[in-house]
Amino acid sequence: MQSLPFDLPKFEPGWVWLAGAGPGDVGLLTLHALNALRQADVVVYDALVGKGILELVSTDCELEYAGKRGGKPSAKQKDISLRLVELAEQGKRVLRLKGGDPLFSAEGVKKLCV
Repeated sequence: MQSLPFDLPKFEPGWVWLAGAGPGDVGLLTLHALNALRQADVVVYDALVGKGILELVSTDCELEYAGKRGGKPSAKQKDISLRLVELAEQGKRVLRLKGGDPLFSAEGVKKLCV
């Protein structure tokens, strides 16, 4: 990546970062998401993250699927969270990559619509 006129954060071992993959177009990733993808040891991603985005990780990065699809067997949020902690405790830089905006949940949309 070319140098920028500012510094991006260093992803420390043992940390978990949460990032959104946006609407799926690689060109719409934030610089922070790209920075995290390039530094992560493990990316735990969901069903809405596009293949092109996952191709941005380093060659030694592990990819773990933790997607949820309606009507299909899916990991429970508690289990996903415990896995993130487990990986961080191993000293890994863990990126939880969600499709869209990671802080805007479907449950929140339901509440807004009621």
